[in-house]
Amino acid sequence: MKTILVFAVIIVNLALISYSIAIYTQSKTRIMSRKVLGFLTAGIIFDITATILMILGSGNYLTVHGIVGYSSLLGMLTDVYFSYRLKSQGGINAQVSAKFNRNSLIAYFYWICAYITGALIVALK
Repeated sequence: MKTILVFAVIIVNLALISYSIAIYTQSKTRIMSRKVLGFLTAGIIFDITATILMILGSGNYLTVHGIVGYSSLLGMLTDVYFSYRLKSQGGINAQVSAKFNRNSLIAYFYWICAYITGALIVALK
């Protein structure tokens, strides 16, 4: 495996950890805390970085997995945007509604599906 792809795999795992901590904390506390926002922000930075490295390392940016990955990244970007918007409107430690929490979980689980399909592609090569 190319070195750039190894770095991409490491970084996407950091995104997984960051997203997981953020979404788990948000789901448990139902509060948009600094911790949640910090881990969401780190996750999105790691995710974008890993995506760029994967494109550069594979040389192919338009694949079925790529489209699933891009759309899941867009879902998480949307979740981060609305998380910051909630914080802006309600202040730090704003209450997270059940609908907001459900939408965050949907974006997260879709991202997990993209993560798993990428891991399976690598494992089956």
